[in-house]
Amino acid sequence: MLFLHKLLPVFVLPLGLVLLLLAIALWRGRRWPVAAALGLLYAASIPFTGDRLIGGLESRHAAVAWADAPAADAVVVLGGIFGPPAPPGFAGNVAEPGERLEAGIRLWAAGRAPLLVFTGGRIPGNGREVVEGELCREEAGRRGVPAAAMLVTAEVGNTADEARAVAALVRERGWKRVILVTTGWHMPRARLLFGRTGAEVVPFPVDFRRDRSRPLTALDFVPKADALANTETALREAYGWAFYWAARRVKGGAW
Repeated sequence: MLFLHKLLPVFVLPLGLVLLLLAIALWRGRRWPVAAALGLLYAASIPFTGDRLIGGLESRHAAVAWADAPAADAVVVLGGIFGPPAPPGFAGNVAEPGERLEAGIRLWAAGRAPLLVFTGGRIPGNGREVVEGELCREEAGRRGVPAAAMLVTAEVGNTADEARAVAALVRERGWKRVILVTTGWHMPRARLLFGRTGAEVVPFPVDFRRDRSRPLTALDFVPKADALANTETALREAYGWAFYWAARRVKGGAW
C-alpha cells in the first residue's frame, strides 16, 4: 500500500504526463504529443510556476515567532528529517527538512511544552535499521534534551500514520494541545490529518521555500531543476490534501 501511495501520483504529475505524451508520440507517430510534452515540461520547470505553487501551500499557515508559540502538552515533530543511512560512527545524514528537528528542540528549550515527540518513520528498502524517530531522539539528546523529555511514536509509514500514532498518544495521555512542526508546504495536509487527533493542533511551519520579497525577473522564466521539484512537490501535496479531504466526507472513509 505504501508503494502504491508513492507510485500512483506519478501518473498525474508533470514528469509522468510528459513521459506518457512521448510514449503516445512514439506509438502513434504524431507530433502534437511531443509539442504538448515540451510545453508542459517548460511550464513546470520555470521558477514562475514552481514558486507560486509551493508558495500557495506555504501561505495557508504563516510562520510563527518563537515568542508567539503557546504552551502545549507536547511538541510533535514530523519525520522526513534524515537522508540515506550514515555508516556507524558518522554524523547523521540530515536532509533539507532538518529545520523540523531544530525547531522542535528550540520550542522545547523555550519551555513551550514539557515533551518532545518524534515519529517512528520507516520507509521499506532504505536500509535503515532503526526508525527515524530514534535518530531524532539521539540527535536531540546530544543537544541537551533529557531522555525523559522525549518520546518516539509507534512505527509509521506516512503522514496519515503519524496522525494516527499521535492520536493514540492523545487518548492515552489526555493531551489537550500539541504544537505540530513540519515544513511549510506540508503543513496544510498535515494539519488536515492531525485535526482528527482529538487535541487542539497549533501549526508551527518551518523551512519555507518561496521568497515573497524577491521581485519577478527574466530568470523566473528560465527552466531550473529545483523549480520542477517545487512544482512536483506542490502538486503531490495538493493531490494528497484533496484525497484526504474527500475521504473525510465519505462515511467510513480512511485517512
